[in-house]
Amino acid sequence: MNIRSRLSTAIASQYFPFFVTVSLFIILYIAGIMNYRGFTHAQVFYNLFIDNAPLIIVTVGVTFTLLIGGIDLSVGSVVALVCMSLAYLLKNTSIPVFAAVPLVLLIGIAVGFIQGYLITMFDMQPFIITLAGMFFCRGLTAVISRNTIIIDNPAYAALASERIRIFDTGFISVGAIVAIIVLILATIFLKYTKTGRTIFAIGGSESSASLMGLPVFKTKILVYIISGFCSALAGIVYSWIMLSGYTLHGLGMEMDAIASSVIGGTLLTGGVGFMPGTLFGVLIQGIILTFITFQGTLSAWWTKIVVGALLCVFIIMQALITEHKNKLSSSSSIKSDK
Repeated sequence: MNIRSRLSTAIASQYFPFFVTVSLFIILYIAGIMNYRGFTHAQVFYNLFIDNAPLIIVTVGVTFTLLIGGIDLSVGSVVALVCMSLAYLLKNTSIPVFAAVPLVLLIGIAVGFIQGYLITMFDMQPFIITLAGMFFCRGLTAVISRNTIIIDNPAYAALASERIRIFDTGFISVGAIVAIIVLILATIFLKYTKTGRTIFAIGGSESSASLMGLPVFKTKILVYIISGFCSALAGIVYSWIMLSGYTLHGLGMEMDAIASSVIGGTLLTGGVGFMPGTLFGVLIQGIILTFITFQGTLSAWWTKIVVGALLCVFIIMQALITEHKNKLSSSSSIKSDK
């Protein structure tokens, strides 16, 4: 096999978008080190996980829905609803922290189940159902309170401020640890379980998955439950950062999550994705914001501009890779016929 053939095979690999994403992250980080002295501190790298822990968790859930060819636009609103519900319970009731946290997790599970059931049972468009879920959850957040509710529970505040030292090089938060654990569990689940393989099969072709006797109905509902659970968990982690409930918490987070997942190599049409890629998709957004912070003269909106440009580039790249795969498949078929 010559170099051209090897390159062609490498581009057609499902891990090629992941390689591009990781390479882009490394290039950006090296550029940061070359331009700003502070980039050499290990804490700058750890802060990428600390600041983006909620987004990492949300993106994991959104990636599950994208893998089956769906989408979930309600995740940011669920984050806000969970933050507000948790703040209200801890502020205005005698419910202890260890009981309040499971209660608000049930909110995400319930929202995910209802949306998944409606989408699957009645063959409704995920975009419309989850858009309705987004409005419903955001509205329900405002019903609980239009004003900010501060979380001043001592035990909860202590957990939120807890820092884990890493070999005297810096620290990370509990939320960052939770995000990393969620990412690892999701990667293992998709790679090594029957349900994980079914998710990829549904994304590749739902009709073919049904003909193979795979549990399409249950799996699709489970995917949206997972997305809802991740959103609720992200809401808890987000509350550790903000220590408050507010109607505008998590605003636009669904778009950031979708962008991160696509930049990480997940196809919007479903069936292709690599969970660690979503992590680097989030970290790329984080490092762009860090650039802007170090620069000091640029608006944070430049993050959205750059991410939007990257999203367009990666969507075009995905289309080209798909076309390249189809050409390879066609040439292989012609050779086998001969």
